[in-house]
Amino acid sequence: MKIDSTLDEAYERLHRTGPEFEGWLTNHGPMAVESMVRRGHARQVHRWLDLYMSRLDDRPRGASPITAAEWRTALGAPHRLGDWLAFFEREVTEQPWRTVLETWWPRLLPGIAAGATHGVIRTGHAVHALLDHEDGPRLAELGQALGYWAARWQRVPSATPSGTADPASALAGVPRVPDQTAGINHRLDQLTDLTGWPIALAALRPAADAGQARDLLADLTTAAAVHYLPNAHGSPVMLVHAATAPMAVLRTLPALPGTQWVMSLHAAWAASAAVTAAYTPAAPTPRHALPTAHQSAEETFALAVRHQDEHVIKLADTCLDVYQRTGRPDALTAVIRATELIDAP
Repeated sequence: MKIDSTLDEAYERLHRTGPEFEGWLTNHGPMAVESMVRRGHARQVHRWLDLYMSRLDDRPRGASPITAAEWRTALGAPHRLGDWLAFFEREVTEQPWRTVLETWWPRLLPGIAAGATHGVIRTGHAVHALLDHEDGPRLAELGQALGYWAARWQRVPSATPSGTADPASALAGVPRVPDQTAGINHRLDQLTDLTGWPIALAALRPAADAGQARDLLADLTTAAAVHYLPNAHGSPVMLVHAATAPMAVLRTLPALPGTQWVMSLHAAWAASAAVTAAYTPAAPTPRHALPTAHQSAEETFALAVRHQDEHVIKLADTCLDVYQRTGRPDALTAVIRATELIDAP
C-alpha cells in the first residue's frame, strides 16, 4: 500500500521549529497535521502550515547533554528543553521506539500536566502515526514529543480510584477551583487545598485489569467530550484538553505493555479531572441555547478544518472517535460549539 508522504513532509517542516513559541505557548502543528492527514484532509495540510508556521520559533539548541545519571533532576526543567530534545533524538535512533516508549512512559506519566497536557497529547499523536507506519520523520516526532513532555513535566495531585462511579458520573462530581482568574498553573496549584478533590478523584470505579482500564479510558474520553458541549464557555480552548488528553493516552495503549494500562488510566483521569476543575463554569449553558448537529462526522471534521484553529481541529479528531464508538450526536455538536466560541485565526 502506498503511504501518503504529506505527514512526513509536514513533520520535516515542523521539526525546524520548537515545541513552544512566544515563551510558553504550545506548538500544535504536529498534532493538527496528524489529525488532518488521518482524516483525509492531506491536501489542506501545507496551506494550513504556511499560515501556522509564521507564528513559531526556531527549535532551541541544547547546552548540556542529559545523562542517565541526572535525568531525574532535569525533569520539569523548561530551560533544558533543547537538551531533552537532543536526548530523545538519540534515544529513538539508537533503540526501537517501542522500547523507548515502554521505558519512559511510566517515568513521564506522573507529570502528565506537562505543557497543559500537551506533552502527552503530542506523544499520543506521534504514537498513532508510528502505529500506522514507521519511518524517520515519525520517529523524530516521537522524540520531540517526549522531549517536550520531559522538559515541562508537571504533577497533578492524584488519588487512586476506589469508588463505584462511572467516568461520566465521576467527572460530574469534580469540584471547581475557587479562583478562575489566572492561568493553568495558578488553577492547578489550588487543587491540593480544594475541598473534596481527593474524594472526587477516588470516586471513579477502579480497573481490575488492562481490558477494564482501556474501557474506562474510552468512557472517560466520551464523558469529557460530551461535558465540553454545555460547559465550553468556561474556557473554549482549555476545556478541549479534558478530552484530548485521555484520548492521547487511549491511542498510546496499543504500543504499551498491558502492565502499564491501569497506571495510564489513573494518570489520564487525574489530568482530565484537573482540567475540568480548573475551567468548568459555574453553570452550564441551557440545552435550548446549544447548537444541534445536522451533519455527518466527515462534514463535521471538514467544518473544523475550514475553521482552521488548531484546538478545534484536535477536538474534532477526538470527538469523531467518540462518535464512531458510541454514536452520541453530542460529540459532533461539541465541535460545532467550539467553532462558535473559538475565534478563527
